[in-house]
Amino acid sequence: MKKIGLLSDTHSYLDKKVFKYFKDVDELWHAGDIGSLEVLQDLEEFKPLKAVWGNIDGKEFRGRLEMDLRFDCEGLDVWMTHIGGYPGRYNKRVKKILQTDPPKLFICGHSHILKVMRDKDFDFLHMNPGACGHHGFHKMRTLLRFEVTEGKIQNLEAIELGKRGSLSS
Repeated sequence: MKKIGLLSDTHSYLDKKVFKYFKDVDELWHAGDIGSLEVLQDLEEFKPLKAVWGNIDGKEFRGRLEMDLRFDCEGLDVWMTHIGGYPGRYNKRVKKILQTDPPKLFICGHSHILKVMRDKDFDFLHMNPGACGHHGFHKMRTLLRFEVTEGKIQNLEAIELGKRGSLSS
């Protein structure tokens, strides 16, 4: 079993509550738009980190991180990218890959909207943890936490950090 903390769209702001909510996870996964190398470094020092770069992340990120990460977690085929879309509305690049080689868990960020939903056409779970930073139009800053055991996702939790613009850490 592996415990995962999933976040996205920090946009250079890392709420200290992230460390509290993710204190017992084994790995952090960041679905892009990190925003600053300081945030990246803080996350890397806290827990093992898998991350992709997002559209606001410049060349310093693109030299260190990938646009797409495809990996196995406890028997679960995972694909993480920043701009992906969601069931029924994937971007063209992502849809082309999904049509030929769908994962069992597809993760993206970018929309700032927390979504967890099954894609019946491609037979996988789609996750977007929403945004945990302050930049954007979202009202609530959010995270996801879950466990992966023998290829299955269990104990999925959506976590609210507080309203966008409220500096509570």
